[in-house]
Amino acid sequence: MPTWLKDAVFYEIYPQSFYDTNGDGIGDLEGIIQKLDYIKELGCNALWINPMYDSPFMDAGYDVRDYKKVAARYGTNEDAYRLFEEAHKRGIKVLLDLVPGHTSDEHAWFNASKQPEENEYSSRYVWTNGAFVGIKDRPYMAGMSDRNGAYMLNFFASQPALNYGWLDCTESWMSAVDSPEAIATKEAMKDVMRFWLNHGADGFRVDMADSLVKNDDNKKSATAKIWRDVRNMLDKEYPESALVSEWSNPEQAINGGGFHMDFYLDH
Repeated sequence: MPTWLKDAVFYEIYPQSFYDTNGDGIGDLEGIIQKLDYIKELGCNALWINPMYDSPFMDAGYDVRDYKKVAARYGTNEDAYRLFEEAHKRGIKVLLDLVPGHTSDEHAWFNASKQPEENEYSSRYVWTNGAFVGIKDRPYMAGMSDRNGAYMLNFFASQPALNYGWLDCTESWMSAVDSPEAIATKEAMKDVMRFWLNHGADGFRVDMADSLVKNDDNKKSATAKIWRDVRNMLDKEYPESALVSEWSNPEQAINGGGFHMDFYLDH
């Protein structure tokens, strides 16, 4: 457990609607920096910042186009690094919102994945093996690219689901949870986390943390195993970083997945 987390009082910020410093009608990272003293005066010593990544904003930024780039409407990566620095000067920790279950359909990974030629991203998302082969009981899109396949959606048509494997592979196109392609997706997300932690972030609140393995059992055991591996990485490389889940089941999230905290989300 990070030493600071026990006494943390969080202030959540959706950057777009927080504080606008350049008059364009959209909040920005500079606005957060300018309000850090105010946040501290409220008695808060930690921030949870909703997605600030590059995005077409079809789903409030939860459709990420580039995990390692700040959305232009909010500023630059340098602004983010300065936010971390200024927050730390005031004893304030910063958690970023991690969206690991899907990306925008404009993400470079998906642009490569939808190509008909085999490449390293062909299995980064959940695809069937034919444009007329659907995914039972799950939303999907087909006929939107030259690739002969249908891809799974998590929510909107612009949010293709990343491939963390299936607990029970009932179709030939399904990847096992321990397959090279599923492991590659997990490692890619760990790489994203390392990027921001190395630049000063203090951890992550994880969106849809319980939903990575699509046909997981009732205990979410396969998904929990993924997060336990992530937690082991954090304990080894970033022991003072925090991992908070959107899971709504502390037993599974904390004892199973290794999250430090869980909170309930009632849609």
